[in-house]
Amino acid sequence: MACIRSCLRLLSINSIATRTISMSAMRRAEEALEKMKEKNPYFEKYAEKIAKLQQTSPEEFLDRVDKVVHPIKEGKSQTRTYSELLNPKQPLNAKEGNEIPYKKLEDIMKIELIMDKTAEEISKIWYEYHTKKDVLAATLTVNQFDTLMERAKQYPIFLLPVPRSEGFEFIMLQFAANAVHFTPLIAYQVHAENAPECLTLVHYTEVKDKGLVLMRGEYDSKVLSGKEAQCLANQLQMFYCKNDESKLKLLEKFNKKPDDFKHMDLIKEVENIQIA
Repeated sequence: MACIRSCLRLLSINSIATRTISMSAMRRAEEALEKMKEKNPYFEKYAEKIAKLQQTSPEEFLDRVDKVVHPIKEGKSQTRTYSELLNPKQPLNAKEGNEIPYKKLEDIMKIELIMDKTAEEISKIWYEYHTKKDVLAATLTVNQFDTLMERAKQYPIFLLPVPRSEGFEFIMLQFAANAVHFTPLIAYQVHAENAPECLTLVHYTEVKDKGLVLMRGEYDSKVLSGKEAQCLANQLQMFYCKNDESKLKLLEKFNKKPDDFKHMDLIKEVENIQIA
């Protein structure tokens, strides 16, 4: 009997300990949920899914929030690469140093028609070709592209705010070789590695020898308007292609000193951007 009582007492203690840990995680999850409500005006759109995850699996919920608030921990990214996000069941096998095998320039247009053209002529053809398409199109100089790629290695992930009538919505970006992938922060908070992308910018280097790199951006019109997608592309250039000390400091804080990163400092940097 003494042994039975002892076992029952041990089971009771373990049960209480388990409940205590669970309740502690639940309380912390509730606090995190309240902070999300305060900081993100788009919380209501995903409120039901977020609340469900917070109630059924508070530990997983806290882990996902931590990955968003502290994307870099102990010098390592807590997020999976976007090449995995695009095809989670069929990882891309890009060779080191090569572009990830998205559509090549020859899959979009006939390269032979532009190879004998000057950089100025190619640029004109590129813009005209995309005039009536629901995509973004731009050209970069080789110096701009090299700067972009150099900083992408230093700062592979970042947040950008999109101005909305209600305030701002944060969009998370990550580089993967010659492409940049964007997904709404709130969607990442809900879906983690399965978060859908809202914009992909791909840089084509086939005519780099002419001093030109071509950029094409495809966006999800259910999430972003063309002007909002263009706004993100413009901000990317502002932060990654220009020598602006205040913007470079924000990139460094977000990637290397996340505890020092403040969302309001980011908003101040881009609050003068208006979607006409």
